Amino acid sequence: MIDVQDIAKVYRMGTVEVTALRGVSLHVEAGEVVAIMGPSGSGKSTLMNILGCLDSPTSGAYHLDGREVSRLSRNQLAEVRNRKLGFVFQTYNLLARMTAIENVELPMVYGGTPDRRVRAMAALEAVGLGSRARHRPTEMSGGEQQRVAIARALMNEPAVILADEPTGNLDSKSGEDILRIFQSLNRERGITLVMVTHDPGIGARAGRTIRLKDGMVVPA
Repeated sequence: MIDVQDIAKVYRMGTVEVTALRGVSLHVEAGEVVAIMGPSGSGKSTLMNILGCLDSPTSGAYHLDGREVSRLSRNQLAEVRNRKLGFVFQTYNLLARMTAIENVELPMVYGGTPDRRVRAMAALEAVGLGSRARHRPTEMSGGEQQRVAIARALMNEPAVILADEPTGNLDSKSGEDILRIFQSLNRERGITLVMVTHDPGIGARAGRTIRLKDGMVVPA
């Protein structure tokens, strides 16, 4: 599903170059649950942005579901994101003025999908929030907001969910609830799950752990 070969990423700020990734190679099979771990500054977020087609590598190759995506244009990357990927972030990224179901609908609004309300409700029910569909984020707990974010990530039926510190702002019980939802989505729908985390407990629950240090993959 994910095949990265010798990816490097260099940021240029004036005359200064900062190397965030140094020849990273990794492979994730369809249906795997993988945790990417490492200290701050190890390159985790940069790698996640490249895997999510939010950024392009300076060199190297990235294939997603058999397609070379590391050299696509911005519009082509947006198309891949919409068709293949779902995103879950630490800070939820919900719009406060919208209800839960309206937030979940967002990925399909601009496409004019006629059945998006039905699909959004089904996604909320899949994460146990059907009864909270008309509530706004300010009326929900952190765990509930993260479940809304997961439901939103499911709207385009992604093959891969990329989760960046998905339990980082949650108490231990809410975090455990989120992990159970992810495991259920992986088991029942076959969704490939890649999580960036500092939490060794999450790493232990993943099928495999990839560790980064100084922009390179190191032995787990």
